[in-house]
Amino acid sequence: MDPIFNFSAGPAILPEEVLQQAREEMLDWHGSSMSVMEMSHRGIEFMSIAAKVESDLRELASIPANYKILFLSGGASSQFAMVPMNLLRGKKSADYINTGEWSQKAIKEAKKYCTVNIAASSAAENFSCAPTQDRWTLDPAAAYVHYTPNETIGGVEFNWVPDVDANVPLVSDMSSSILSRPLDVTRFGLIYAGAQKNMGPAGLTIVIVREDLLGVTLPGTPTMFDYKIHADNDSMYNTPPTYAMYIMGLVLEWLKRNGGLVAMEKVNIAKSKLLYDLLDTSDFYHCPVAKSDRSRMNVPFTLKNAELDGTFLQQSQERGLIQLKGHRSVGGMRASIYNAMPIEGLVALVEFMREFEINHA
Repeated sequence: MDPIFNFSAGPAILPEEVLQQAREEMLDWHGSSMSVMEMSHRGIEFMSIAAKVESDLRELASIPANYKILFLSGGASSQFAMVPMNLLRGKKSADYINTGEWSQKAIKEAKKYCTVNIAASSAAENFSCAPTQDRWTLDPAAAYVHYTPNETIGGVEFNWVPDVDANVPLVSDMSSSILSRPLDVTRFGLIYAGAQKNMGPAGLTIVIVREDLLGVTLPGTPTMFDYKIHADNDSMYNTPPTYAMYIMGLVLEWLKRNGGLVAMEKVNIAKSKLLYDLLDTSDFYHCPVAKSDRSRMNVPFTLKNAELDGTFLQQSQERGLIQLKGHRSVGGMRASIYNAMPIEGLVALVEFMREFEINHA
């Protein structure tokens, strides 16, 4: 069968090796005569899986011992409420950086629990860039600073980590960029991410939180929204997304076999460069994002003649290049090129785009 390259923004492509291993272990995990899907989350078999997932994630991302790793459900969107519920800690306001669709959703939810100070925004630039830190107006009395380092829809990515007051935790929604490059976790008070882009299937959310930030929640916070409850119970207070954790474990093993995050960053730079080089040398295609802030994970682009969008999508799909339609809120095209996308997928996409331009210029 001809190869299919899946450019979906999430749920997204998984490494073929991971899918093959999951298939082989579907009916019988390591001689247990059980599928991981039917294991008790408190049984010795699954507990060994969970322990290795956490150990491998700590190793890959260099997560210090004073940070808890939580394996939760509810998607990254549930964190838009859980963050203020857990991190306001008696304060009344928080700083947010507005860079697009996902940061706006986080802001909207946070306003239910506190005063939100928009410390910086790229709205005036139609969310085509990341506001430089000299434009930020941080409130020293804020409970925390929240930003989205990669906007999945708009294709804007911070290529730097913000500097904030040491007494004000930095909070980051890394759903679409986590594990795509080395990370200094100590710069952050809390990191959260949905797994369905770079780490595994939908249904699992990772929270990495510094221990000293646990234990003080807003009055009325539901038990299931209290980070400390999950931390104290090793993410087993309720049944976690067990199969998604297992798949994530296979992805982490794949990352380790392929050189870890340093090697992955080099590959991601090479992949994105192939596509951006084409976009920058063509009058037929256009990328709306400032060159300094372009995402390595999500590359939006438009055609000079939008009437050709349908033809482009149909013909690209016929070539095995699928899920290239842009988000409904912005239109155009979007190629999501997460860790599992092989460089051959970018070569095939660029080749098709060059041919399409020649045939329709």
